[in-house]
Amino acid sequence: MTAFMQSPSTVNIPTLPEGWPIASYNTYQEAQRAVDYLADSAFPVQGITIVGVEPMLVERVAGRLTWGKVLGSAAASGAWLGLFVGLLLSLFTPGAGFAPIAIGLVAGIVFGLATSAARYAATRGQRDFISTSQVVARRYDVLSIPASAQRGRDMLATLAMKAPQAG
Repeated sequence: MTAFMQSPSTVNIPTLPEGWPIASYNTYQEAQRAVDYLADSAFPVQGITIVGVEPMLVERVAGRLTWGKVLGSAAASGAWLGLFVGLLLSLFTPGAGFAPIAIGLVAGIVFGLATSAARYAATRGQRDFISTSQVVARRYDVLSIPASAQRGRDMLATLAMKAPQAG
């Protein structure tokens, strides 16, 4: 069974990609543009795979984490959760008025502060920064099933000739 003819129940099982390389690109956007070009040109794209070669985990630091930021964020998220619970309680409790909303709001803030403070204190200054992570690759290969690989190579060569030259 080829990678292009898998049943839905086996799609999530990790398998190596199959096919012949028809192009390589430095960025995912370039590979995506190539596949989009093939799709627009009536190429059978169901036989195409984009493969990120030499993957890396890149973590970009966004800022310093302080007690003030931790507690401020905790109070805000706790307030939203408490407000939501309080609103639900007030809707389903006849004649309750604003008491469930106020109690939910205060309880949410206290719970948010307590849990976030405990989590941050447990790190003991080991991770005093905020970051985002993403997986990127050194290059992106476009693979095609063997039956249409040569046609795909020819079409992408035409696309490369149309592309504006950097410089």
